[in-house]
Amino acid sequence: MKLPSYRRHSSGQGRVTLAGKDYLLGPHGSAESKRKYNKLVAEFLAGGQSQSFGVKPAELTLTELLAAYNKHLKKYYGMGPESEFHRFRPVRRGLKSLYGPEPAISYGPLQYKATRAHLMLPTVVKRNDGTDWVRTRSRNYVNNLMKKVKRLFRWASAEGMLPSTIYDSLKTVDPLKMGRTTARESEPVKPISPEAVSATIKHLPQVVADMVRLQSLLGCRPGEVCKITPAMVDRSNDVWEIHLAKHKSAWRGKSRTIYCGPKAQSILASYLLRGANDHCFGPQEATKQRQEAKHAARTTAMSCGHTPGSHVVKKPKNPPGKFYVTMSYARAISYTCKQAGIEVWGPNRLRHSLATSVRKSDGLEAAAVILGHSEIGVTQVYAEQDRAKAIEVVRRIG
Repeated sequence: MKLPSYRRHSSGQGRVTLAGKDYLLGPHGSAESKRKYNKLVAEFLAGGQSQSFGVKPAELTLTELLAAYNKHLKKYYGMGPESEFHRFRPVRRGLKSLYGPEPAISYGPLQYKATRAHLMLPTVVKRNDGTDWVRTRSRNYVNNLMKKVKRLFRWASAEGMLPSTIYDSLKTVDPLKMGRTTARESEPVKPISPEAVSATIKHLPQVVADMVRLQSLLGCRPGEVCKITPAMVDRSNDVWEIHLAKHKSAWRGKSRTIYCGPKAQSILASYLLRGANDHCFGPQEATKQRQEAKHAARTTAMSCGHTPGSHVVKKPKNPPGKFYVTMSYARAISYTCKQAGIEVWGPNRLRHSLATSVRKSDGLEAAAVILGHSEIGVTQVYAEQDRAKAIEVVRRIG
């Protein structure tokens, strides 16, 4: 990285340009001017070379603050499809629409509550088929978005862009409480029945069907099954170990190992015959399988109708990706359920199903190990209570 240069100004003073603004440092070549140069450059680099560097807190608008924070999110979290940069988007839009041109220093608890009320408003979303869908955010999701607002001002305080009193004042606002807000409650994630899974698998492309089977056996998160590459799979023992470099708790220094038994191995084996760092499961392969299935089910003679591939868009607006992410994986399942007239379900329910099953047969600690939880209390959220056992105990004790 090239450092901002120390130059001579026409007045005879030293000069440095940071974020488009010139700073005069004192007599050119003097020790004092070089000390000021080193100090300013160090502060500029520590602040992530933000374009709002040097702007006084009273002059910093919320739009400028959001631009600087966006730059931080891109650098710190990356631009992956599920990165914090994209998760912050609803907050960014809400803040800009309400308070964009106003001084960021004027943001306080009242503005925080107004932002929350704005995020709770119903919004109309266009479906792919052209119909409208009225979306309302759940209480838990709104609370999660508002945590991001607090995180924004905590970051601004740590960067010296705003006084810490703003962040301190926002901490006094309690999150939305159940039963004391108009925001809807999110549906609890429940285990999915084996019958529903089997019915869905019959209509899925082979790639997605194998992802569902594999996740059902491994109990991993949807995003984890999407990330598997051959390089992650240690096949040196009878039970394979899948070591994930990137996962939910990696930033805390925790490791994540997924254990793969014989049934899961038989599913995964054929997908390991590719580049070491290539993802095992991808939409491009699933699209190809879907097209082949349609062709196999064709009843029109080849001499009539479309020739294979003639009606396929050559340059689609949203081409299938090389690998699945959580959203595209979930979308593939929900799309198939709707097409087949099956109750729509999400892949997270597969994880809950295995958690409940393992907890019943092997106990809470075994379920925690399989799911990759460091705290057993977290596992209790995923594993439903064993109703049959509770009834048996109540019958015995009267």
